Amino acid sequence: MPGFFGEAVADAYTAARGVAVVDARAIRRRLTRFFKALRMTIPDALPPYRLVRGTRPLLVSIPHVGTHIPEVLRGDYTDAALELADTDWHLDRLYAFAHEMGASVLSAVHSRCVIDLNRPPDNQSLYPGQVTTGLCPGETFRGEPLYRPGREPDAAEVECRLGLYWQPYHDALAEEIERLKVLHGRVLLWEAHSIASRLPRLFDGKLPDLNLGTADGASCAPEVLAPVVAVAQASGYTSVVNGRFKGGYITRHHGHPTERVHAIQLELCQCLYMNEQAPFDYQPAHADRLQLVLKAMTVAALGALSA
Repeated sequence: MPGFFGEAVADAYTAARGVAVVDARAIRRRLTRFFKALRMTIPDALPPYRLVRGTRPLLVSIPHVGTHIPEVLRGDYTDAALELADTDWHLDRLYAFAHEMGASVLSAVHSRCVIDLNRPPDNQSLYPGQVTTGLCPGETFRGEPLYRPGREPDAAEVECRLGLYWQPYHDALAEEIERLKVLHGRVLLWEAHSIASRLPRLFDGKLPDLNLGTADGASCAPEVLAPVVAVAQASGYTSVVNGRFKGGYITRHHGHPTERVHAIQLELCQCLYMNEQAPFDYQPAHADRLQLVLKAMTVAALGALSA
């Protein structure tokens, strides 16, 4: 953050003196950047995450459920961005049973439009050669611009967002994994995600209902995954393992079976439990059935973890 603020101050000072500035619009842009940098030094009204600690060796991470955009940033976004269509809607409600199971639950507060907690900090592509979104995405899943012209974050602002929103979530994640590992000797990290079932820009046709990812087997031992797959296959929903979604940064970075930390990502089709169109309302009649399957999957994985 100091780097971002310092650069903005220097820009504003240069603009105010008229040094190397010949365009009034350039002056406005630099002054806007200065005042945004100044406001970003003020703590946000909301914390960067919510963590409820449990007692069992299960941590449910929900990095894309957040919907908050700090007021200082809202003016940068398009109307399409502010609709928040790419949110993993209602997953905190869908996974409410995890609290009853004694699991720890870590949930994002800020929207993935601000920063994507499931991307590497250097913004390397997780799916080379395929369309995907980045650390501070510039487009929606449907290809609509997220930012108004000239309002995209530069490298310094991205670094600021990493420190304010991304790093605290990942610190909390790592600390909770370690705490559970000390208590139990092993941990299951369950990465909870959901997405619209049809997104032609990202995949062909309709996505399978249940998309399990273990980074092609690198993040979870086969004996832990196997009972989860068995539940999925008997559920009546369509399912796939390591298909279009193999696991994002969190699954790949934290899943280390040889260190007794197993990570499984589950990407759900949103049509299974909610309306995929605005206002993205929750549909309890469908969600109740899906919850039973999700609980059975996590129970099966915990059983294998303890075997």
